Amino acid sequence: MAGMDEMAASGAYALTAKQERYLRAKYAADRAAAALFIVLLAVPMAVVALILKALDPGEPVLFRQRRVGQYGKLFELVKFRSMKGGTSEYAAPADLGDSREHTTGFGRFLRITSLDELPQLFLVLRGRMSMIGPRPLIPQEREIHELRQAAGVYRLRPGITGWAQINGRDRVTAGKKAALDREYLENIGFALDWKIFWRTIGKVLARSDVRACEK
Repeated sequence: MAGMDEMAASGAYALTAKQERYLRAKYAADRAAAALFIVLLAVPMAVVALILKALDPGEPVLFRQRRVGQYGKLFELVKFRSMKGGTSEYAAPADLGDSREHTTGFGRFLRITSLDELPQLFLVLRGRMSMIGPRPLIPQEREIHELRQAAGVYRLRPGITGWAQINGRDRVTAGKKAALDREYLENIGFALDWKIFWRTIGKVLARSDVRACEK
């Protein structure tokens, strides 16, 4: 049973018994899938890490940032570093994602191919994230944070990809993102997650809706 703080953070929306059962199965499957992907992608991740270290030995391979997770609790998100040293950890991704002033050349490649997201598989394995769910915000993104809280979205673990990410990503407003997150919450199930998974692969291959690839 969620505590009062958790219920407040997750809004008034009540999941059905079927959805609750699905989420329990989903989170167990997430960890199994994350473990499998970590094994399959170990070599590409090692290559990316070596390239990052070779290009800039003085900077860390991983970028770490506090994000809002399930029930509104903060956790540390990790990515392969795509930004130049000195970039503020409090900057929202949408503010910096298309900025050549802040991203490195190799970092832009990582972002448009979504390779920078691969370290988050370890967070899925630890139960901090899900393979599919609302993308985690930084606390400073107040507008969408408040909209999500009111919509009950924080009942869910944040995801590596999600419904909003395949429906515009950084090209839609905060209100639209929150509405898409709520739509995902209300319709969560295997069919929707499977659809998001395959459409995410298509988006990555097409490199669409990624602001980092813009001129």
